Amino acid sequence: MTERIGPPLTAGERETLRAFLDFHRATLAVKCEGLSDEDLRKQASPPSTLSLLGLVRHLTEVERTWFRMVIDGEDVGLVYSPSMDYQAAYDASSATREEAFALWEAEVARSREIELAAESLDVTAYNARWEEEVSLRLVMHHMIHEYARHNGHADFLREALDGVTGV
Repeated sequence: MTERIGPPLTAGERETLRAFLDFHRATLAVKCEGLSDEDLRKQASPPSTLSLLGLVRHLTEVERTWFRMVIDGEDVGLVYSPSMDYQAAYDASSATREEAFALWEAEVARSREIELAAESLDVTAYNARWEEEVSLRLVMHHMIHEYARHNGHADFLREALDGVTGV
């Protein structure tokens, strides 16, 4: 079972952002626990084509993009699309939990390394899609927002699959 640790109530900004991001990462994992590969691939809330495994795959790309490609400046492509098609990750029709979670967990681990190595939240890097410099602070806030939004989707998908609500 995935452990979710709530953010500290009196920490500094960086520790608080890090803890909120990890809390939301753990929330996604919890939403997927106890389900078969088939259930994780189900598009359980028509007409939406989202699935829990598609969300995991999408967030793999998001982690990779913001931390490795933007903040660290690594010359890597997307995991699921050689043509930089961010929508490709949502197609989990042939994906497995083992494969998707292994890739997501590896990207999360690399993201943590990059964040920890950064001198401060004021570190900036060029985001080619936005054609602007962005700070690590913005990236951390954006990632929390991204996970929170998709965890809301995961709530609906999980409830539609087996009636489980909450975490």
